[in-house]
Amino acid sequence: MNILKVLITGAGGFIGSHLVEYCVDSGIQVKAFVRYNSKNYWGWLENSRYLKDIEVITGDIRDFDSVSKAVKGVDSVFHLAALIGIPYSYESPAAYIKTNIEGTNNILQASLMHAVGNVVVTSTSEVYGTAQYVPIDEKHPLSAQSPYAATKIAADQLALSFYRSFQLPVKIARPFNTFGPRQSARAVIPTVISQILNGMDEIKLGNIDPTRDFTYVKDTVRGFLAIAGCDTFLGEVVNIGMNKEISVGNLVEKIAQVMNRNITVSMAENRMRPSASEVERLMCDNSKILASTPWKPEYSLENGLRETVAWLKDNISHYKHTLYNI
Repeated sequence: MNILKVLITGAGGFIGSHLVEYCVDSGIQVKAFVRYNSKNYWGWLENSRYLKDIEVITGDIRDFDSVSKAVKGVDSVFHLAALIGIPYSYESPAAYIKTNIEGTNNILQASLMHAVGNVVVTSTSEVYGTAQYVPIDEKHPLSAQSPYAATKIAADQLALSFYRSFQLPVKIARPFNTFGPRQSARAVIPTVISQILNGMDEIKLGNIDPTRDFTYVKDTVRGFLAIAGCDTFLGEVVNIGMNKEISVGNLVEKIAQVMNRNITVSMAENRMRPSASEVERLMCDNSKILASTPWKPEYSLENGLRETVAWLKDNISHYKHTLYNI
């Protein structure tokens, strides 16, 4: 499909801001939807060198009126706006229902109203729960082990229902663990790097045994564009990942090697998930996106970590390394 003008929700966030910039670099006209606030603060787009090339729209994904106005006039929508912190979903499940499910419904309804030709909804590998087999393909059973995962499953199924019921051209992009510059300190990689950069030799973490499949953010956003441009993915789910897994403990060792530091890890109780809620193993089967699009990863874990460390060195003031932000 020829993509000319897009709306990106969650555009001021980690992956969203990278997707905005990649779309601009690809010659696509971008409307960037960021959450309304009294300071007119645009998140990671605030100081972007791409600002002159995009249209920033403030609103609330939970408000149909602002969503509908933003959707009007685009040929494609990338829906990334969501609450993503798993620990906070234990504190306020209702907030995740309103943002992740009702917000997605607003996008779907507005896209249907304005006859949008391409709607890419962002999922997460968390919907699979602990792997029942590896690598995890798109047919793997879904298992909500947190309120966050439950709301993402619901949003995915709602989106697919709009394809089946109303022929809305929906595709589900399901990235595994993305990392890179601008990621929240809630995530393990910036948590470890920021603590080391602040001179800590003993790193505080939660459970270090689970395995994850880490994709550098620039590869993830290229995956979004590849999925959007592939008509055979209509009404389907597509994984984005590396087909590699690493335990959190081994990941920490790798980060320490990249940064040339000797560290130890202490497990903090407040950083642990409830035992039945911990997703123990994730490893992506990326054969579907590899077979149907030109996409393939360009960054190894090591190269992505080096770029992330370099960026964090220049932006460490954004991170409160002594606080655990749920």
